[in-house]
Amino acid sequence: MNEWLAKLRKGYGKKLNFIHRWNAWMVAFLAFSGLILPWGFWREVLGEGRVWLKSLHIIVGLILLLPVLYYLFLAGKHWRQLKDRPRQRWNVIVVLTLLIGWLLSGVVLWQFRALGPAWSNPALTIHDALTWVGLPYIIYHSVTRTKWLKEPHRRAVRTDRQTQTVKTEASQTQPLYSRRSFIRSAIGVGLAVTMGPSFIKWLGSNLGSQQNLESLIEKDANQLLPAPTPLPQSLPPVGGGSEGQFRVYTVTPIPSFNNSNWSFSIDGLVNHKSTWNWEQFVKLQRTVQVSDFHCVTGWSVYKNTWEGIPLRTLLEQAGVQAAATTVKFYSGDGEYTDSLTLEQAQMDDVLVAVMHDGKPIPSDLGGPVRLVVPKMYTYKSVKWLNRIELIEGEHIGYWEQRGYDQDAWVSKDRTSES
Repeated sequence: MNEWLAKLRKGYGKKLNFIHRWNAWMVAFLAFSGLILPWGFWREVLGEGRVWLKSLHIIVGLILLLPVLYYLFLAGKHWRQLKDRPRQRWNVIVVLTLLIGWLLSGVVLWQFRALGPAWSNPALTIHDALTWVGLPYIIYHSVTRTKWLKEPHRRAVRTDRQTQTVKTEASQTQPLYSRRSFIRSAIGVGLAVTMGPSFIKWLGSNLGSQQNLESLIEKDANQLLPAPTPLPQSLPPVGGGSEGQFRVYTVTPIPSFNNSNWSFSIDGLVNHKSTWNWEQFVKLQRTVQVSDFHCVTGWSVYKNTWEGIPLRTLLEQAGVQAAATTVKFYSGDGEYTDSLTLEQAQMDDVLVAVMHDGKPIPSDLGGPVRLVVPKMYTYKSVKWLNRIELIEGEHIGYWEQRGYDQDAWVSKDRTSES
């Protein structure tokens, strides 16, 4: 009977070790891929591979559900074994909370088109928070529980009957600071030094959106004069001020403009090609609109008050030729392009914006001029816009070349219509 119980315990321990090992590998991959996916540098280096990496991130995240469910079948027995170990029980609760939180928020982000921005925005914040809090904890937990740290050194002693394993004793007294304690402390300090500043920056950006936007404007690199004078609807903003936090993504260095190197043009298949310098451009008649701003990565900023020239107005003044089917947009960074069909470009709320919430658009957010397409995800809303070209045929934009949808509708209904 005792032998049978020993085998059962051994098999149970192997199952837990199996779960722990595969959880560790999957969490390591998810952490690595999740940290590099938002970085502009990697967005450029990976190119289309970023889309594949994102898909693999989702697949591994879903597979992670299997060992979690498997553990839940064993959890009752494991929990009873930890009856007199409150610290280990607490560790189980923390790890399960992290894994389940990651899974649930990840599913919401995966299905963001079906669930909409009202769900994806908080889900992204939760996903990020769990990453910054949970990743150091899981690394710390995994490393300090490796076998070579957990078990003391042993040596083999030969006897007449069998080979026995006994503990070696370095001295008669225990050291004041064990190897395991030292490794744990070193890992803790290392994680605090390397990840702490990034977490504080992330936390500050999520708690102080308005102050951050004002600081972007104050440190803005653009030197364009005169500054546009806001319309009465922009001061105070008719939308009441934006709600949420912009996350700055860019695949190129943020360009800097002044009066000598900035111009705006509309050309291609139009009857009247036009080019404006900054002084001329800020005199064009503008309108004000309130709209939400949705990024394909899952975050949103609501109730933005944009001020600018409706795109359809610029197209009407230019006189679109019959052969034109596509409106192509150029970014002032010299790299990024995107497009809308002629029908999409003539929607009432597509705006060539120069002001946000009554202030000039800072360069970090795509100023001095950016496109705003509220019904589509913002990779269509080209930053640092300085040229519009009417062309015949389709244009595949920067991110569309790398796997994004050509039609970027936020609404699921609009997606099905297209």
